[in-house]
Amino acid sequence: MKFVGVDIGGMSVKVGIVDENGTILTKKTAVCHPDGDENAIVGEIASLIAEVIDQAGILKRELAGIGIGCPGSVYDEKGIVRYSCNINFRNTPLAQKIAQLVGIGNVRLSNDANCAALGETLFGAGKGAKNSVMITLGTGVGTGIVVNGRLLTGNCSAGAEGGHIQINMGGRKCGCEKQGHYEAYASATALIAQTLEACRKYPDSLLAKLVAEEGASGKSAFEAARQGCPVAKRVTSRYIKYVGMGLVSFANVFYPETIIVGGGVSNEGDALIKPLQRYVSRNVYGAQYNPPIKVVAATLRNDAGIVGAAALCM
Repeated sequence: MKFVGVDIGGMSVKVGIVDENGTILTKKTAVCHPDGDENAIVGEIASLIAEVIDQAGILKRELAGIGIGCPGSVYDEKGIVRYSCNINFRNTPLAQKIAQLVGIGNVRLSNDANCAALGETLFGAGKGAKNSVMITLGTGVGTGIVVNGRLLTGNCSAGAEGGHIQINMGGRKCGCEKQGHYEAYASATALIAQTLEACRKYPDSLLAKLVAEEGASGKSAFEAARQGCPVAKRVTSRYIKYVGMGLVSFANVFYPETIIVGGGVSNEGDALIKPLQRYVSRNVYGAQYNPPIKVVAATLRNDAGIVGAAALCM
């Protein structure tokens, strides 16, 4: 069987044809105009879907469905994007509109982080696990939770927003304007802020020199730490503890077999994953009596959203 997977981002849309094994047979990316008229945005997405189907040489009747991952607050069951801060969707019946424009009746919709988690669990780093938690460390912190092979999304699909658990009362301001949220400490954005703070405090450090030459990014502190900079080592150590605090909280609530770490920061590989594994193993409740929890880096990378979206229809 074949499925269409659609991964909507703030500036682009990716569409792929995916088989039942999670293999992408063909895919294409196109620029999205997120500030445009709602119907124009939906029309662009529908046109790209039709183009990819045509490119694959597949008849619509051969497709079992279209799965869509979209950022924002998504009501899965009704196929509605209630709100997306980066795209001009407000109570948009996206699944219904795409079904009408493309001419395929089975259209499923979920949050993009949920789709990535489903894709990684079924076909990527979490393959073989029935229970997993995925976090993506990017501009914010996205989370997706899979329990017994199914996405856990909460009442009206409004849950699984793990980036907004509170880890420090009255702490740093989050992108959502609340204070002390996990995202304000564990996102790549937060890591950059922590890096810049260290540079201001230690202007003669190797880290400060590297940032002055190349600009600050989510990899600056890790790169300087690899070169032996003690300031950078303190930044990365503290950041890893912040990330680990959230992982331990998720582990204590859901006790998954696997925790999957994605997003740009996950490209640091063992420098991030190995200390996170140690932190979780040491701090999760009842670890000495319960099965171990594996912490792994995501493997599907930029394809996780397409594969996971398609999996909504499997």
